Amino acid sequence: MSILITWWRARRPADDGSAALETVILAPPLLAFLAFAVIGMRIEVAAGAIEAAAHDAARAASISRTAAEAQANANATANASLSNQGLSCDPVVAVNTTQFARQVGTPAAVTVDITCAVSFADIAAPGMPGSRTLEASFTSPIDWYRARQ
Repeated sequence: MSILITWWRARRPADDGSAALETVILAPPLLAFLAFAVIGMRIEVAAGAIEAAAHDAARAASISRTAAEAQANANATANASLSNQGLSCDPVVAVNTTQFARQVGTPAAVTVDITCAVSFADIAAPGMPGSRTLEASFTSPIDWYRARQ
């Protein structure tokens, strides 16, 4: 049996250097996959942070007494929430306070839309996007019996 194995090994072509060739061929796709995974993870984390900021901003706006106060509170809360979550972007906060004018005792709500461009500048790879714009919206009801102006 050992003669057969020795004969087979002698007849088999040598594979010297194939590991280096396999590494050269497989390294770029593996690095690209890793970069896409990191970008995908960053997009998901940023989307969650922006969604939470929209929720917090809408709640802060809904407990305000005036539309102007709701605008200011929503902007401040959105910026603070994004900062607390470690997301560095320049958010655009749009607050819809048109329902503040409704009569007390009728349903009303405040809607906050946040748009933020998340940068991928620190993940430098050819063909990778530089940034992606993410959006989130949340509507919070205004208390029916809360005094508003």
